[in-house]
Formats: sequence, C-alpha cells, structure tokens
Amino acid sequence: MTSPTSAPGTVGRAVRAAVRAVPAYPFTPLDVPIKLDQNENPYDFPEELKAEALRRMAARPWNRYPDLHADTLRDAVARYEDWDPAGVVVTPGSNVLIKLLTELAGIGQTVLTVNPTFSVYTLEAELLGARLVQLSLNPDFSLPVAELRAALEREEPGVLYLTQPHAPTGHVDAEADVRALTEAAEAAGWVVVLDEAYHQYSRSDYRDLVREGPARLSLRTFSKAWGLAGVRVGYLLASPELAANLQKLVSAFNVNLLAQAALEVALEQPGYVQARVAEGVRERERVLAALANHPTCQALPSQANFFLLRTPDADAAYRHLLSRGIVVRRQDKLHLLAGCLRVAIGTPEENDALIAAVDDLR
Repeated sequence: MTSPTSAPGTVGRAVRAAVRAVPAYPFTPLDVPIKLDQNENPYDFPEELKAEALRRMAARPWNRYPDLHADTLRDAVARYEDWDPAGVVVTPGSNVLIKLLTELAGIGQTVLTVNPTFSVYTLEAELLGARLVQLSLNPDFSLPVAELRAALEREEPGVLYLTQPHAPTGHVDAEADVRALTEAAEAAGWVVVLDEAYHQYSRSDYRDLVREGPARLSLRTFSKAWGLAGVRVGYLLASPELAANLQKLVSAFNVNLLAQAALEVALEQPGYVQARVAEGVRERERVLAALANHPTCQALPSQANFFLLRTPDADAAYRHLLSRGIVVRRQDKLHLLAGCLRVAIGTPEENDALIAAVDDLR
C-alpha cells in the first residue's frame, strides 16, 4: 500500500504553528538494569492486590463502557481524601489534567510558573497558545515570592502553578509563602494549582488551603508513591464549582476498566503506600548522607523521591553511570541546573549500586 501524497507544505499549513514549533516530549527510554530516570516507585503494585484487581476486571463486562466520568472511582478517592465527591476529577494521569487546566484557564490568557519547572506546564502552554510567563527560582530553589506577586497583578489572569515539593529540584517552600501566593492569586482572579505529586515524601498536605477558596486545587497522582504509573490515573481536589467546569473538558469514559479496578483495590488497602514511602524517605536520606563528602559531586537536598546530583561534567557522569547499568535524567541544560543529573531513589540494592558508581566519579 502506498502512502498518501500531498503538495509540499500542505500539512505544515494545516497544523497550527504553535504545534509545529514545539519539540516532542524530551524522553528516550533505555533498557538498563537500574532505572532511576522517571521518579517512579521502584516496587510494583503488591501481587495480592494486583490479583484482586485482575479478578474484578475479569468479572466485569468488557463490551460495556466504563463509568461516564469514573464516578465510582471519584467516590473512592473522595472517601480516601475526605473530600466532596463533586470536587474530584479523575483522568488518565495528571499530565492530562495539566492539559485540561491549560484549556480551562490558559488559552488566550496566562500560564505563570517558575524556571526551572515541570516541563509539561510549559509544553501545554506552548501547544495551546497560552501566554507563558516563567520567573527564575531563587539560587536556593525557593520561590521568588515578590516577583510572582508582581506578575499576578501585572499579567492577564490564568493558571498559576505552585509545585510542592518542587520538580525538578525536590525543594519545599515555607507554608507561609505558599499561602500568601495562593491568596494573592485567587484575589487577582487566577486559578491556583498546587501540584502535590510528591507530597507523601515531604509529608506536606495543602488540602486545607485548597478548601478555603473556590479557585484553588490540589493536583495528585497514583504514579509515584502508589506505584501505579503503568495504570495511568491522576486526580485533583477542588471546589465543586471549579471541578464541574473542568469536568466539561474531560472526555467521556476516559478511565478504563483495569484502571478503575486497580485503583478501587489500592484505595481499599492503602497501607502498603505508607510502608513504601517510609522506606523511600529512609533511603533518600541514606543516599544523600553517603554522597555528602564526595570530592567533586554534590547531592542537593530534596524532599521528594529523587534528588539532583551536581557534577563537574553532566555528560561524562551520565555516560559513566550508564556504563554501570544505571540510567538517570540529565537536567544540565535547564536554568540554574548546570552540571545536574536527576536521580530517583530506588531499592536499597539499586541505591547501593548508585553510591558505588558515583564514588568512582572523580
């Protein structure tokens, strides 16, 4: 079969310029023994819970559509989070929610965030033609509070992203600063997104702050602490009014039977999450302590399930770790992160291998 042909440049004229201008998502998977490049939980969903999820999926009719808006799952999330079910929105991954939030309040308006930041915020702003405003983090990776407050007053209101813990630095800001920015943004007409993808590892929780205003939300995921990245489910907690408007943008039947079954089981038996988070925090502190006196590399403080390793030569360090069967994520091209690699916390054995490999970097 031959491929369809068209006049030169036809596709280019049809596709929006904003889409043509944005590069593809910058990630190339590598098949290596130790995978520390995507901030995943190093442990799979517990076998007994996986078996129960598969049993439930097999018992359900596959010829029928799932819940229109994942209503059963929304109810389960609401019970777990002590939230009004009308204020819960569920989609296949929090990346989808970021896209929808840009559609909700960014198109023709403003996406305000910091630099560096989670790349999906900026990617969706650029793809959807929102005005993107990024302000540099302080040298210690804290929020530039005064500059952000000025931008909230200066720019056309849209979406403000405050990530706690921050990605890709793992930094956690003072609660007073987060509160002040949230209140100032809402007063100026912005939608405030408190992205809490890694909150279990920092023991921070901004649900109470979100409850205090109608234009605030907490963005959460099952991909990190819950160990369900392959299932692809993210959710947010918001006021019923904000959630109802966002739900208009969510595709019908967007969470499949397997995802619903897996999440129902996980939410019924969440004890495994607390145990794994506790180990992840212990391992994070152990790795940071083991690397603290390295003569050329600096392991930067973090409150997430990853940390930044500042090296004299990120390319050489990356290739050295890869030669030891360890893949990490280069961040050295990002603002403020010269020489940096982002390293996820793995199992104790994987972390031992990482420590030994970094020790050989001189």
